[in-house]
Amino acid sequence: MIALTYFMIMFTVLTVSVSSAPTRSVTPKGTQTGKGTFFSPGLGACGRRNTDADSIVAVSKQLFDNFPRAMFQSSKRLLHSGAGANPNANPICGKKITANSGGKSVKVTVVDRCVGCSSTIWTSRRAFNKLANPAKGVTPITWTFD
Repeated sequence: MIALTYFMIMFTVLTVSVSSAPTRSVTPKGTQTGKGTFFSPGLGACGRRNTDADSIVAVSKQLFDNFPRAMFQSSKRLLHSGAGANPNANPICGKKITANSGGKSVKVTVVDRCVGCSSTIWTSRRAFNKLANPAKGVTPITWTFD
């Protein structure tokens, strides 16, 4: 009985400590470095249909699923929920990114989630054409949120 009581007290203390601590944002700050490539868009994770003519981008699953994840609790009240179960309502949708490669830049809008990307962003063909020759397929890239 004493062991069970001790366990319950420790569990309660740990639960309160963890639930009241703010989590860090995973929103990239500053310039990100990786690779850029292009894809053929359609219906994206943000619930919009796009074509190769649009200046759009798909970001990594990790970034998309955790954006901005700045959940701070004050008096046990959630102040900012970040990404949720409905990807169409994700706050990353519609965010603007400036991508740079080889002295060229393009502004793109986040509309999709890329499962196979980590430090890579996938742009529409139109956007990629402004950065590099599509025959390259992949190009070194830097990018920032606007």
